[in-house]
Amino acid sequence: MGGYGSGRYGGRPTTGASLRIDLARMFRTGQARDGAWLSGSLHWTRGGEPSGSIGYQAIMDQLGNERLELSYTRGKGDESEEVKQTVRLCFTRPTYGGKRWWMICPYRHIRVGKLYLPSGGDRFASRQAWRMGYQCQREAHGDRALERLFRLQRKLGCDRGIDNWPRRPKGMWQRTFDRRMKQFHELEDKANAEFAAGIARILKR
Repeated sequence: MGGYGSGRYGGRPTTGASLRIDLARMFRTGQARDGAWLSGSLHWTRGGEPSGSIGYQAIMDQLGNERLELSYTRGKGDESEEVKQTVRLCFTRPTYGGKRWWMICPYRHIRVGKLYLPSGGDRFASRQAWRMGYQCQREAHGDRALERLFRLQRKLGCDRGIDNWPRRPKGMWQRTFDRRMKQFHELEDKANAEFAAGIARILKR
């Protein structure tokens, strides 16, 4: 894994300028499913243009050995590297029932919902492992989606910030929480798009 500063722009690498694997989104879009072995590709865009893609296998039919197998090419020409990366999966059982799946950061060995690959980086890892900054968050502080996301996090008793996942507050109906979580995912997607736009503005300066 590249060290601190790999792919950075004027400081630590930022979430908005990185490729991101969002496990919850993979479940929502049918790219991963409990008890199944699925494979395909993950694609990213920035400013409406392709910015990266990887192949994956979501292996979740092997009890106790659930994992993502990632395959991608890093670099170009003679310096290119064919990367095979394994990301272990685990789950917790929320108080309201069901399962919540997590990825285990290959470097910090902590449970996370998202992994990142900054520009110039060599492996997917957690925000904590990359010591990611929030320059784009400061740029987008007044943006509507981010502020709405923060307000919703406060309502759900969750700390403000991207990657902070709310839990159902005590006394809240499950159907109300489900509705709030649908809104949460929509706002998170919009906020991440604003982050990417903020980074694009920074790079043009």
